[in-house]
Amino acid sequence: MPHPATLKNYFTRTERLLWASSAGLIVLSFLLFGGNGVLSLAASLIGVTSLLFCAKGNPIGQGLMILFSLLYGVISFSFSYYGEMITYVGMTMPMAAVSLVSWLRNPYQGGRPEVRVARIRQRDLAFLAASGAVVTAVFFCILRYFDTANLIPSTVSVTTSYAAVWLTYKRSPFFAAAYAANDLVLIILWSLAAAGDPSYLSVVVCFAAFFVNDLYGFYNWRRMEKRQAENA
Repeated sequence: MPHPATLKNYFTRTERLLWASSAGLIVLSFLLFGGNGVLSLAASLIGVTSLLFCAKGNPIGQGLMILFSLLYGVISFSFSYYGEMITYVGMTMPMAAVSLVSWLRNPYQGGRPEVRVARIRQRDLAFLAASGAVVTAVFFCILRYFDTANLIPSTVSVTTSYAAVWLTYKRSPFFAAAYAANDLVLIILWSLAAAGDPSYLSVVVCFAAFFVNDLYGFYNWRRMEKRQAENA
């Protein structure tokens, strides 16, 4: 991680503006809608900070993702979104730990804390499709057994989350696109929750901010991929 004194130079003006606007929007929504406790606010701010580091290909992002997954699992449990809880605590959190090891073991040799971008092969996509189908079927049965609220979107969230964490481990730029797709599902899920309890609107705003950050992450990783290929 860059020294605090160099953070201003480490992040571009656009990245600093993106983080500041995202964090400001999250805090504002928390103040306006009451939020779901300080834990929800802390998780949201940690999450958006994690996305900024991940967009830079910095392993610090995966470390923060581990912490975010734990906190988000607790929040999900409070609304009986067992799918979200099981997904983030049982899948995203351990996969973030595995991805952290993968990113640390594959640094880009450019004098900066940046992971080396990898290309996905045909057999990788075949494995992702097959394993994703199995994960979706298994989790659908588990979530139905626990009478999970909003079963279908919860199951879709599992599928998109699995694709995102697997692509993160493989160091593919498309992990950010998969997370963006997951953000859209979560916006729907927490909007349904907010219909019964307006305090959950702060979570909706949080994932809307995540969506924008993940789109930027995908854009920046494609730039990283091109730059690294040109310098190879």
